[in-house]
Amino acid sequence: MRTFLLAAGFVLLFVSEILRVYLIMPFPGSQQANTIDLAYWLANNIWWLRLIALVLIAYPALHLFKQSGKQWKKIALVILLLVYAAVFYMIHYQLEADVMFYQPGNKKFAQGKANTVAPDKLVLGIVINGEAKAYPIQYIGYHHQVRDTVGGLPVMVTYCTVCRTGRVFSPLVHGKPEQFRLVGMDHFNAMFEDATTKSWWRQVSGEAITGPLKGTSLEELPSEQMILSAWQRKHPTTWVMQPDTGFTEAYAKMVNYEKGKSKGNLTRRDSLSWKDKSWVLGIVHAHTAKAYDWNELVKQQLIQDSLPGLPLVIVLEKDSASFHAWSRVVDGKHLDFMKLSGMDQLTDKQTGSVWNMDGTCVSGVLAGKQLSSVRAYQEYWHSWRSFQVGTLR
Repeated sequence: MRTFLLAAGFVLLFVSEILRVYLIMPFPGSQQANTIDLAYWLANNIWWLRLIALVLIAYPALHLFKQSGKQWKKIALVILLLVYAAVFYMIHYQLEADVMFYQPGNKKFAQGKANTVAPDKLVLGIVINGEAKAYPIQYIGYHHQVRDTVGGLPVMVTYCTVCRTGRVFSPLVHGKPEQFRLVGMDHFNAMFEDATTKSWWRQVSGEAITGPLKGTSLEELPSEQMILSAWQRKHPTTWVMQPDTGFTEAYAKMVNYEKGKSKGNLTRRDSLSWKDKSWVLGIVHAHTAKAYDWNELVKQQLIQDSLPGLPLVIVLEKDSASFHAWSRVVDGKHLDFMKLSGMDQLTDKQTGSVWNMDGTCVSGVLAGKQLSSVRAYQEYWHSWRSFQVGTLR
């Protein structure tokens, strides 16, 4: 009986500790199953499980050490406890998401010539109340979360490198500011835990997927992804996030990511189309989701399509990184566009007016008109199809 209690205690101790982190980190086989509720239960009951396991171990262990002899059993018991201590240390100080990826400790922003970020770097840009800010993906990809204030409003800038998803949210929950920490991932997408209720929130959608606030969603704020020079062209007075010198080594490991040249299995790019790690451009409108092949966009430079109630045009700039999606409706009329050869300009077939890459008509009968932006995302195909179930393509 004592042997059984000892074995049961150690099994419970090791399995609960390992399973708790296994289910929310990218270990083989851990991200395919729907185990988020089990992972959440383990995380919230781990201290009780540890206590039960230690109680099971304590009785036979005390009995063993009261006996004379049996040195090899005593040594084996001590070794098992030391191994557990090593596993505990590794999990809590090396494998926990929030000790692998830290938020910036020293946020700095610069404008114009004071900016040190290269013009060809990909950024996630936002504009609120007339203030524009750009966040290089090389930096936010490591941090996963950057808290800031734009146009007087708090923002939560997030990025998941495994899904290639950049999203910006208002960090208000039921009207009150909330703090979040990176806790792990679910179906390869980063998850955050709020400080108040300990609910877990999905990065790609801003939705709480387990915990007391399950089903609640953060408000997503409009953002655009493009290279910095394109963003600066559109917003000349933009502020640009500068590197935090405390994370120079971490940023260096991200230098190839944005161009799809990362060597990591989780963050690489598949150059073929419609593979798990292929890039797609995704749009959701009127409950209809559709993914567009990035390779086709690079080849064509312009794709015209229509979703329910939305004639749209998707355009890629000559840098092959900056993309835009706009509604093709101007003054109630549907326009058809083509890209001018060798130029970052469009012309509509109906009036022959010329449009720039900011969606503004610069010449012709429609001069001064502005195309309406459509929210679009570049991400991995496995991510888009996982979180936009039933997506068209």
